[in-house]
Amino acid sequence: MKLKPGFKDEYKKRHDQIWPELKDALLKAGIYEYSIFFDQYSHTLFAFQKLKKDHESDQLPELSIMKKWWDHMKDIMEVNPDNSPVVVPLEEVFYLEKDE
Repeated sequence: MKLKPGFKDEYKKRHDQIWPELKDALLKAGIYEYSIFFDQYSHTLFAFQKLKKDHESDQLPELSIMKKWWDHMKDIMEVNPDNSPVVVPLEEVFYLEKDE
């Protein structure tokens, strides 16, 4: 995702004040950890989520609360015509997991 220049503090503020109903929707969808990182040089946002095996996160874009959040964020992010954030999928090139 991409943040418009000069809006890092506002982006962080909005996420620090995430709406309880959106937080509930994310947790209900099976997201149990969610981090967003910011690159100050490119204004790129990188999101990392840990999902339960039976997650339903692919259904989040259909929820009215998600669309309302996108509308709330459209002024500070690069967005698609439906106000969803422009997302570029990344290819995993390395993964390390501790053997049990």
